[in-house]
Formats: sequence, C-alpha cells, structure tokens
Amino acid sequence: MTDEHVPVLHAVTSDEVILRADFMDRAHQVMHAGGSRLAIHLRAAKLSGRELYVLACRLVTVQSETGAWVIVNDRADVALAARARGVQLTSRSISPTEARVASPTLALGASVHSSDDADIAARAGATWLVAGHVFDTESHPGEEGRGAAFIERLVAEHDVPVIAIGGVRPEHVHGLRAAGAHGVAVIRGVWYASDAGAAVLDYLSAHDAPGGR
Repeated sequence: MTDEHVPVLHAVTSDEVILRADFMDRAHQVMHAGGSRLAIHLRAAKLSGRELYVLACRLVTVQSETGAWVIVNDRADVALAARARGVQLTSRSISPTEARVASPTLALGASVHSSDDADIAARAGATWLVAGHVFDTESHPGEEGRGAAFIERLVAEHDVPVIAIGGVRPEHVHGLRAAGAHGVAVIRGVWYASDAGAAVLDYLSAHDAPGGR
C-alpha cells in the first residue's frame, strides 16, 4: 500500500460521539463528504465486541458506497470480521507484527507518542502512525501539546505516513503539512461541528491549500 492511498483525514469517534442518537446520520454525512480521502475510526470503549461489530458492519456498507475507510480501534478481530479496511492499534492492542500475521491485507495504524513508539511501530510494519497529541486538547487536560516539531521529527526518522492528532483545527493543517504530515486526525473538529459534512470539506480544503508540502 503506497502513501497516497492512506486517507488524509481521520475522523476519530469517542463513546460520547457513538452513543448519540444521530451518530449514523452524521457518519453517513462524513463518509460521503470525504470519500476515499477519509477514514472513520470506530473507537468506543463502552461498546461490547458484538456491538462494535454490528456498528462496523453497518458502516462497511457505506464504505463500499463512498470509498471512505472504516477503521476499528484496538480490535483487529472485529475489523477482520466486519471487513473493515483497517485497525488502529494502541498500547493495549496486539502488535502490528501479530496483526499482520492474522491478516496480511489489513491496513494497520499505530498510535504513537514518542520517537521510540514510532520506531517500534514502523519496524513492526505499521501502515501509518497517528502521532500526538500535537496541540493542547480537552482530551489531555493539563498536558502541553508536542507541537509541529514532533511531527517533523517523526517524518524525518521514519518512512511511514504520519497522521497528526490532538487539538487540530483547519487553520493548523497548513503548518502540519509543511512539517511533513501526511494528514490529520480529529475528533471535536468534525463530530462536534454543527455540520459534520461541511467540517470534513473544510479540513480537506485546508489540506489542499498550496504551500503545505
């Protein structure tokens, strides 16, 4: 899988997002707006494996219609069973090497927070790295963001697409692209927007603005 096939916008969910009554409607909007340039990450610690599987299956139908990717957080077994495009692996997950043995074709994202994390994930065969947190964010109260320099360092050290996460707004995308980021991952910027589909287009437009990379 070449870098250009990895989506440039990753819309990451949370329990609060997924448990909203309008989640499926908003997920449809997001996937149709982003098409193959977008990946929707199903991250929900409060859902059982079966509930996550059912939800993933429903979105995989939209995946086939739009080209947007469905990525399951942590659970490679659910990703495989639901025929999602990939899995986002965390420190709690099996390693990329183990996941690659289970399915040679499954795209593998790895969440990293340091150069050492990135080195381990890249050597193990991760398809992309989600790196952060880059800017101050409500998800990490009291913890200072690592900044665009963190992304620049990882890009220089590893030949793996780097996706920047953590407080990323559309106005940050140009600088992150200049630092070498392949794309960005967001939660609030998409899911808490009044129009999630329009928010996706804002991020993609910022990505395409001249002067990034």
